[in-house]
Amino acid sequence: MMRILVVGAGGVGGYFGARLLQAGRDVTFLVRPARAEVLARDGLTLHSPLGDFHHPAPPHVTHDALTPFDLILLSCKARDLDSAMTAMAPAVGPDSLILPLLNGMAHLDRLCERFGEQAVLGGLCMISADRNAQGGILHFNDVAHLVFGERAGGYSARSRAVAAVLDGAGFTVSHADDILQAMWEKWTFIATLAGLTCLMRGAVCDMLAAGAAPLMQQMQAECEAVAAQAGFPVRPAAHERLAGVLGTSDSTLTASMLRDVERGLESEGEHLLGELLARRDPGTVPSPDTSLLMIACAHLRTYEARRRRGDLPGAN
Repeated sequence: MMRILVVGAGGVGGYFGARLLQAGRDVTFLVRPARAEVLARDGLTLHSPLGDFHHPAPPHVTHDALTPFDLILLSCKARDLDSAMTAMAPAVGPDSLILPLLNGMAHLDRLCERFGEQAVLGGLCMISADRNAQGGILHFNDVAHLVFGERAGGYSARSRAVAAVLDGAGFTVSHADDILQAMWEKWTFIATLAGLTCLMRGAVCDMLAAGAAPLMQQMQAECEAVAAQAGFPVRPAAHERLAGVLGTSDSTLTASMLRDVERGLESEGEHLLGELLARRDPGTVPSPDTSLLMIACAHLRTYEARRRRGDLPGAN
């Protein structure tokens, strides 16, 4: 059986790792010492509309006790990527595969530089999950979808082996032959949602109630334009999916980045919005003074500057 290391036991890693454990897969969590104490004391608890699950003693390890694994599921935040790569390095053997579930694209270059092109698959997930104060995993809706594939496209014996171990584990899986296209579409989706909800400090329903629908449509168009300029135009189905999300008047959906901002934590603004903005053709329309993408990015950079100097409410 394929040995799976899940890096992190937060919302995303905790959910997919718990479901894999529930399905009888050989799973170990790589966690920090404080998280290891919680898992040893309380186990791992998942609360989900798709069914709750509790494992009293989930296998876990800290970085100083690692050996090579077959598949490494990387589910950290972008801000933790450097420390995660250092921690998981002993688990990366000559035949190990790394499946990152981070948003955006910049992390692929850093992983390939550290571990080699052949070790890194492409991947993404669609899920809304977090960790509660007791360390349990909260899944907020009935969507739990993981997409992965070879970055060069097509299918391989090793990607089929990964598909086999992920299939039937309590979440839906897509083995994509065009994973970079799927990752760009997810990037435009999450950048649009994160940029809007952080800029306006509200959920989809709040923005629509405020009459912000035209601004929401503009943000989507700007993010999708960058993808098209990069050679990955968003396909009609993906465009309509995001437009539908942004047009749901009773939706309380926000991006996890807004929750980070409200908690005074470091955001993924630079990784999601700054990196997207940097890839934008400078001659594109709208101009910088009317670009919502630029405004949202500047908003988050301002937040980060204030956070670094300790001027956030409750920081002192």
